[in-house]
Amino acid sequence: MSILVDVKKYLALEEAPKQVQDYLSVAVTDHAYLPKTEDITSDWVAYIATPAFKLIRENLGHDVEAFASIGTGSGIDVLTGIELLGAKRVGFTDLQKSVVDAAAENIKKNLKNADSIELEFGAGDLLQPLENGKRRYDVIYENLPNVPLTDNTKIEDKRNSGHYLEKRVEVIPEFVHEQMLDLHYLALKQARDYLADKGAVYSTLGGRVPLSAFIKLGELAGLSSEIFTYSWKVQAEPEDVISGYAAQEKAGLGPFRFYRASDLQKAFANISVKESGKNAFEIEKSLESSKLTAKEAYEAFLKGEVIGHTVAVLKSSVK
Repeated sequence: MSILVDVKKYLALEEAPKQVQDYLSVAVTDHAYLPKTEDITSDWVAYIATPAFKLIRENLGHDVEAFASIGTGSGIDVLTGIELLGAKRVGFTDLQKSVVDAAAENIKKNLKNADSIELEFGAGDLLQPLENGKRRYDVIYENLPNVPLTDNTKIEDKRNSGHYLEKRVEVIPEFVHEQMLDLHYLALKQARDYLADKGAVYSTLGGRVPLSAFIKLGELAGLSSEIFTYSWKVQAEPEDVISGYAAQEKAGLGPFRFYRASDLQKAFANISVKESGKNAFEIEKSLESSKLTAKEAYEAFLKGEVIGHTVAVLKSSVK
């Protein structure tokens, strides 16, 4: 399927975009994550990554040279990195070749000057498809799935981009697995070999576990981590995702954290992007009495309530 994206609206720009077309024509394969462009508050790139990218650029005071996305899907995140971060060399990966090939075409055809951007891409596991390229990136972005596929489901069967194949050869620390952060841990471990000097990985993480777990995640991966921004969003695909977390809770993991959207809206009222990371733990504490387990959240969802979760952008760099 194809979608049309009004970039000025999608990225909340004051002026027309400089690097990408004013309207993106994006082909989304059957196995790629479907952007929520009609509901920006549910869209990871528009609602979570975009404010973070703008803050990265503001803090740096200059464009970044190289940007990479792990698990790009449609390629919209790469186009966003080019527009907002000014990246001139971009790397991107996804698990399946068809997804990566479609993303590459989406990126090329939606640039105003495709010849000015150097692309490095490949299909495969996390950052490994980029290992034979220039490798070093100033900003590495990842928004990887947390919920494993059920044993009788194959990644190719349908649009399973919100899930991952659980069986791994690498050793995953028990703490990481209990928090359902396996892929994020592996991405951070790999990232050490792909970061430029003073570069950082920005992980967009659904705050369904305590913020302290994210800091420990970075430490276990051998990196120094901090909460860069903190916000919330409505749970996309709630039937599938919340029930997936509830099943993992039943299996002994968690408990996980969800909230009614109305409670999240109150907690984050008047909190700016700049302030959010510094005040993250204080905001989390204010929500303590409102949290729902995945089981409770799923029951509330079935009754018609709107369920959301907090979102942290974790910044991790070499110590």
